[in-house]
Amino acid sequence: MSNTTEALVAPYGTWESPIDASQVAGTVRRLNWPGLVGDELWWVEGGGEDSGRDTLMRRSADGTVAELLPAPWWTRNRLHEYGGCPWAAVAEGTAVVFTHWLDHRIYRFDLAADTAVPLTPQPAQEAGLRYADLVPGAPGELLAVRERHTDGHIDRHIVAVPLDGSAADDPPAVREVVGGSHFLANPRLSPNGRRLAWLAWDHPDMPWDATELRVGELDPDGTVHRYQTVLGGHNKSAVPAESVFQPEWADDDSLYAVADRTGWWNLYRVPRDGGEPTPLCERGEEFGRPLWMPGFRTYAVLADGRLAVTHSGAESSSLSVLDPASRELTAIDLSGSDLGASPEFGSVLSSDGHRIVTLASSATEHLAVVVVDPGSGSVTVERQSIDPAALPDLGCLPEVEQLTLSSADGKAIHANVYPPRNPWYEAPDDDLPPYIVQVHGGPTAKSPARMNLEFAYFTSRGIGVIDVNYGGSAGYGRQYRERLRGLWGIVDVQDCADAALALAEAGRADRNRLAIRGGSAGGWTVLASVTGGDTYACGVSYFGVAELVTFAADTHDFESRYLDGLIGPLPEARQIYEERSPLAHADDVRCPVLLLQGLEDEVVPPSQSEMFRDALAKKQIRHAYLAFEGEQHGFRKAETIVASVQAELSFYGQIMGFDPPGVPKLTLEGHA
Repeated sequence: MSNTTEALVAPYGTWESPIDASQVAGTVRRLNWPGLVGDELWWVEGGGEDSGRDTLMRRSADGTVAELLPAPWWTRNRLHEYGGCPWAAVAEGTAVVFTHWLDHRIYRFDLAADTAVPLTPQPAQEAGLRYADLVPGAPGELLAVRERHTDGHIDRHIVAVPLDGSAADDPPAVREVVGGSHFLANPRLSPNGRRLAWLAWDHPDMPWDATELRVGELDPDGTVHRYQTVLGGHNKSAVPAESVFQPEWADDDSLYAVADRTGWWNLYRVPRDGGEPTPLCERGEEFGRPLWMPGFRTYAVLADGRLAVTHSGAESSSLSVLDPASRELTAIDLSGSDLGASPEFGSVLSSDGHRIVTLASSATEHLAVVVVDPGSGSVTVERQSIDPAALPDLGCLPEVEQLTLSSADGKAIHANVYPPRNPWYEAPDDDLPPYIVQVHGGPTAKSPARMNLEFAYFTSRGIGVIDVNYGGSAGYGRQYRERLRGLWGIVDVQDCADAALALAEAGRADRNRLAIRGGSAGGWTVLASVTGGDTYACGVSYFGVAELVTFAADTHDFESRYLDGLIGPLPEARQIYEERSPLAHADDVRCPVLLLQGLEDEVVPPSQSEMFRDALAKKQIRHAYLAFEGEQHGFRKAETIVASVQAELSFYGQIMGFDPPGVPKLTLEGHA
């Protein structure tokens, strides 16, 4: 790195950067599931080191930060393969119950004794019993969603687990409270302990398509035999499908819940016995999220009866207080906080009645655990995903720009643009930067405009990134989500291409040096894009779907019918599956492809990448395939992340005509 004060003139992509791959892998912490316990703050944290282990952390009243659950404890689970909330405080905060990744049992850890004991039995087969969405139940019990795998069969129940450990060697002591549907989430015991509320749904629906809020009375034996749906449901007649999110008891006679009956996830008060729900704040904003992980929460009941809520529109996210009586929504003024302008809030919010804890980020700040006083608006940033001391020069971090573009058919496309930026370099006057189109997964997800060190790895070298929230993304109402219904591989592909070409037409990107990258469903869009047109110079697929018929048969249970909505039901739509699969059009690939895959991926099995690799090899298309032992759906190990990011940079350089300094050269197969 030059120490001169005058900027060096060098082509885009060749700039030296202080951000190396080890920083991307080792300095970024994964933060999730924060909660306030007495005068302490607890949260789950993971990183690329220590095999990507997730641990429960605590910040004590004196400000000390330490692991609450030291190694070998690993606070994670595999419910729905993606996992769900893995911990809950019990015994007035003197103990914690948590799911342990290595054997998938629930344990109780008593802080005073500094010991953990199992609460659930050892599964008969590996990962055969999985638990998540842990919440306190009746005295002496924990409620959880249990997923049981038995010789290829899967069933789920809400169960009650004794806190005294008596079920560890006595499986029937884990009581099945209620079942009744293939998927269950959010068990909530009424204040008087007489009723249970929960969410339920069945194939082929995903939870953002249609869920039911059910309420049942607890019988003397602690089970529910009779229940009714009080909100939501599938489109079985002329009534539109409705997705319900996060039920909470308001009192013994009513509940709060989020539902999208207007086309937006708004808050309602719901009678416990059914009847017309009362809207609390109807507006064209989202007060809920796609329930990818049971345990997501976007609001909490405060001690004075008001609700702390997060809500978002197309280009902004807010933290507010909602009065259910007056229906008045009051934004908490965060303008003087350290969150930066227009902060985005995460999918987990909780409260001790007086303080709010959530995850927040912004265009200028990395993701952080923050505690907010709803009265004064004061914000304390408690834990950042990157230590400020580990941050590179701020001039090397991109300035994020939110854009609303137009698709070819005139529909809105939302995107976040991260232009190249490095204070020590500038490009020649006649040079335009290469740009990477980032495709998020899901596809029902949303990429916020936030500081992103992985993007900065590229932008500080002179490579721009445009992160596209294509049609189908969450956060813009149900109509925008359903733009993708039946059109996966068409709308997402076209929106990403239109966004990239708009940058090129505006003179901000080199039309001949556009790349596309994405993981999971984003990897599908990458493969569909490189087989369906000539927009891109190259593509990078992280564990992407390549062939739909095999994927539908091989993928995990939670998403096994997801394609019914994205493509169509089988066997009726088999021809569409075959025609739209990127693998069927491998002969149409005109650009090089980099494939990256975890060998233990149960969501998108390695066979998907391997089939596409074989097709590329047969046609002698330039490509590389990197497979990683011990990695699942989403890379966690530092060495994997380093190898992947460096391979990408070398790949872009070889294909787009620049020589990135300081990275090993990736070996490509096929003809140049």
